[in-house]
Amino acid sequence: MIPFLDVQQINLKYEDKFKEAFSSFLDTGQCILGDKLTNFEREFADYCGTKYCIGVASGLDAIELILKGYIELGRLKIGDEVIIPANTYIATILAVINSGLIPVFVEPNNDDFNISKKNIEESITSKVKAILVVHLYGELVDMIPIKSIAKKYNLLVIEDAAQAHGAISAENIKAGNLSNAGAFSFYPSKNLGALGDGGAITTNDVELFDIVNKLRNYGSSKKYINEIKGVNSRLDELQAAFLSIKLKCLDMDNYKRREIANYYIEHINNKKIKLPKWNTSKNHVFHVFVIRCKNRDKLQGFLLKNNIKTVIHYPIPPHKQEALKEYSSLRLPVTDSIHKEVLSLPISPIQTIVNTQKIVSILNQF
Repeated sequence: MIPFLDVQQINLKYEDKFKEAFSSFLDTGQCILGDKLTNFEREFADYCGTKYCIGVASGLDAIELILKGYIELGRLKIGDEVIIPANTYIATILAVINSGLIPVFVEPNNDDFNISKKNIEESITSKVKAILVVHLYGELVDMIPIKSIAKKYNLLVIEDAAQAHGAISAENIKAGNLSNAGAFSFYPSKNLGALGDGGAITTNDVELFDIVNKLRNYGSSKKYINEIKGVNSRLDELQAAFLSIKLKCLDMDNYKRREIANYYIEHINNKKIKLPKWNTSKNHVFHVFVIRCKNRDKLQGFLLKNNIKTVIHYPIPPHKQEALKEYSSLRLPVTDSIHKEVLSLPISPIQTIVNTQKIVSILNQF
């Protein structure tokens, strides 16, 4: 059986260094907000090209804390509207709602799954105060026109970069440094994954950096002195240590993912299957490799019968989820059609050429 993703095998090469890091962690006795977190925050900020990085408990918290930070700073206020892609994971939308803001669902492009700049501008009203883009599946949104729109209407721009660690724009700028602030997830299956939950915020905004540092720690910058209403959302020391180890291999891992993606694109030859649009640049890190098929469920069953596991990202669009039933009447035909047709193929830094060739062969037989 070819697995969709084998996180245990991906982490196997780090086992000795993980054990060393764990031993060091035990020796220091520092479990929260210690040197290992500070070191990782500096390393990840340097990697992304930003001045600051703040480690938090999850990718959802990262988005939420950015929004709440800008509310504290007066750049946003409760009830403001935030443009978000309709085609995304529900966490993007939950962060907006949990922050007391109102999501405005915008349809994606039909060819690359990412939010449409044309639809963004058509959706802007006086109530909209921010644009929250998602670099979906690991592919960067074209940020230049979006930042131009944001400048025209004086809007904040925030990146949900939870799937795009290390993606690089044509201007040689990395995900997380293409907006006012970027939010990352370190969920174990991500391109840069921890051994548990984790997240981070990257920014060049010192005021946001200062306020989020307080927000993530009960609204406190000094123990037992709480200046604002905060939360408990801190990337713990051990996960920070593991992430520092894995960060050194991120670019090479992304390179291997692109190699597999390129092989798929060059060798899958089946008119029933629509391949992702990609210009072969580093703007895509292929967190997942997503194809489209009108008979998606039948294709998935055919692959499983041939010992190939796949995943659907995502079977139900957010506006059709029971949790967001207040948005169920929205008419979003592009988003709806994407969710009915997409299928993610196996792709990872440890995937062998033999397995990749087998996947292609079976796909071409469908």
